[in-house]
Amino acid sequence: MSTNQLNKVDRMRGALWGMFVGDALAMPVHWYYNIAALWQDFGQIRDYQAPKAHHPNSIMALANTGKAGRGSQDGDIVGEVILKGKKHHWGQPNRHYHQGMQAGDNTLNLLCSRILLRSLTNNGHYDPADFLREYIRFMTEPDRHNDTYAESYHRDFFSNYAKGIVLENCAGPEGHDTASIGGLVSLPIVIISTLSDGYLATTNAAALTQQRLTHLSSLLERHALELSELLFHIFNDVNPDTEQLACAAASKLGFPAAQVIQNVRRNKSSDLDVIGGLLSPACYIDQSFPSVLYLAARYQDDFESALIANTNVGGDNCHRGAVLGAILGAALGVSAIPKRWVNGLTARVELNDEIEQFIAGYA
Repeated sequence: MSTNQLNKVDRMRGALWGMFVGDALAMPVHWYYNIAALWQDFGQIRDYQAPKAHHPNSIMALANTGKAGRGSQDGDIVGEVILKGKKHHWGQPNRHYHQGMQAGDNTLNLLCSRILLRSLTNNGHYDPADFLREYIRFMTEPDRHNDTYAESYHRDFFSNYAKGIVLENCAGPEGHDTASIGGLVSLPIVIISTLSDGYLATTNAAALTQQRLTHLSSLLERHALELSELLFHIFNDVNPDTEQLACAAASKLGFPAAQVIQNVRRNKSSDLDVIGGLLSPACYIDQSFPSVLYLAARYQDDFESALIANTNVGGDNCHRGAVLGAILGAALGVSAIPKRWVNGLTARVELNDEIEQFIAGYA
């Protein structure tokens, strides 16, 4: 099926499966910054693998267990409020962020996006209060997931929650890593849920409402609106040109993706010359989202190559992969996603039910 013949349901399935596939593929090498070590540990990743116990670039031992960012591990938000029974992993040097997870597993932010997916289905509409209640239940009940790391925003949120702050005000103050690609991971779901309204303003408002529940950052919001507009056009334009749309979004954000891609093709450059060269592979949104847009544009007709490229340049490739998977999944439809990747997801059966129920309510 050509992209011109794709219907809304094809694009919805593609975007939703693409999110989970992109995250799971990158999980074993999440936050690898030493590419030589990535190759030594795994070779080129093309399929799901389990993480190694040893992570050459892990700084989890420096992370604050009582709030966002780095700092003391005397705090007990990690271990007592969230990630119960898992704090002992944090203080050990070179401990993998996703210790003990299996090939095809999804990381915590993608598991939280499933909470939003189920909330939208169960309520028949977007209900931020219901999402927050279910998010808190999921994060604070023991044994609900097998991840061992929580980004700064989770720790800040639950630090405020433990103080008795009302739920809608628990998002922490902006810190050095608030504006990160992890803040965009759940947004494709709420964006898709608004598409039947047909107005970009509605889609943008829902995306910002969802983001502000956990992230307070004007810089992040600017990038969220570009993602919202990009997906809106992919779903609504008659013949969406993903390369053109992604390059236009990147240009508005100050990154000349079209010229960079032209140079890469002419010089037969590596993606590492762009992500790791021109752009940092780290989580910071002004680097990570342009990286996503570059990959979406360069591989606009090749979902598999795009996700493999994203994984193997390292850095915050899980969260980049989720956003990239949503964009290219929407652009190319679910049939563009290798079946081995869909079938290899640990939660494939449950995900299929959740995705199909969501589509039934919002297509």
